[in-house]
Amino acid sequence: MKFLLLLLAVIVLLWLVRSSLRPPAPRRDPRATQRPQPMLVCAQCGVHLPQSEALPGRGGVFCGAAHRAAFEQAHPE
Repeated sequence: MKFLLLLLAVIVLLWLVRSSLRPPAPRRDPRATQRPQPMLVCAQCGVHLPQSEALPGRGGVFCGAAHRAAFEQAHPE
């Protein structure tokens, strides 16, 4: 019984030491979170992507340079 109490005390002591050495978790500023972005549709393949990742082109917005080039080649002015 004495051994179990000693073992429990050592475990609690190690847990307290470990938690005191760990740096505190950084606090998140609720004002610093990103706002939701509008989702746009690629004119070539129809995939939805955030506005910040969309590439503008002659026929709309695209998910990548390859789709923009393919669309513009297939739809000349």
